[in-house]
Parts: sequence; C-alpha cells; structure tokens
Amino acid sequence: MRASHPALIAAGRAILEMREDTVVRWLDWLEERGTIGTTISRAMLQRHLQLLVTMLAEMVGPIRREVKGLWFQACEHYGRAGATRGLAAGEVVEELTFLRDLLTRQLAPVLAAMRARQAMAIVIRLNRVLDKGIAVSVVGYTDALVATLFTESGVPAPGSEFDPAEAERQIVALEQELAALTARR
Repeated sequence: MRASHPALIAAGRAILEMREDTVVRWLDWLEERGTIGTTISRAMLQRHLQLLVTMLAEMVGPIRREVKGLWFQACEHYGRAGATRGLAAGEVVEELTFLRDLLTRQLAPVLAAMRARQAMAIVIRLNRVLDKGIAVSVVGYTDALVATLFTESGVPAPGSEFDPAEAERQIVALEQELAALTARR
C-alpha cells in the first residue's frame, strides 16, 4: 500500500499549513501540564517544536529519505532537552504522542478527501515516523540522563550542565540542514 506522489505532497503541505496552529496548541498543552520547565526558554522550545513539525511534514513527503537522518537527530535532541527540562521518559513520550493526536485531528479533513487507500498509507507512514521518533527521543533522553548521572563515577563532571547556547546551535544547524534539503527539491 503506497500513497501516490500527489497524495504525499498534499499531506506534507497540509502539515506545513497547520504548523503554526499545531505548535501553539502543543505549547499551550505543555504549559497547562507545567512541563516547559525553566532550563529551556519557551522561545527555544517553540523553535524546536516548529522544527519537529516541519520535519514531520517532510517525512511523509517525497524527500523523506533525505530528511530521515535529520528527523532522528531532532528527536534525539528533543529527548535530551526533555531530560534537561526535568521530565520523566514517559513524559517525553506523552509530549510526542500529543503531537500525533493533534495531527490526527487536524489532518482528518485532508485525509477524508483522499481515496481510502491513499489516506491509510499516509496515516500508517505518519504513525511509523512518529513511533521511530519517539523511540529515538527516549534514547536521547536516556543518553542525557546517563551522562549526567554517571560521569566521573556518579558525580557530574564540571561543565556537564545544560548549555542553552549549544542547544540553540544544534537547533540552528538542524534548521539549516533541513532548509538546504528542501531548497533542492
């Protein structure tokens, strides 16, 4: 079961068109839960969420193979940021699952207008991409937690604390790589 090229483009375009609304709803939900934290600014978290949604749009589209590595890097970074924000691993999973719920509701009218086979293929692809992203996020979370807990025999090493400038640099690098890939299409 494969979606056609036009169906993939339509789904990716719809996700991009809904990106701002999706990110606002996602951030509002995070604020309601009190999981934004104080170590990462709201603006940086918003930027990361925008990056994830943009990459997700590309991951259901025709350049998914090219974007796949960046998607995994962004998800791993999200997991690491979750550890920095003081989340439990399950909370990182919940946050990305909420994105799935949001997109499912938002994409429903677009998918309903497609042939059932195309819509189902896109839903399956979207879920696979999110499932893999969630798994990679948990790996990033675990890596960050282990690095913090077990550096130098259980004592965190000096300089191992969260560096907002480094986190922003990583997000900028991912944004630039994604922009370079999407410019080539």
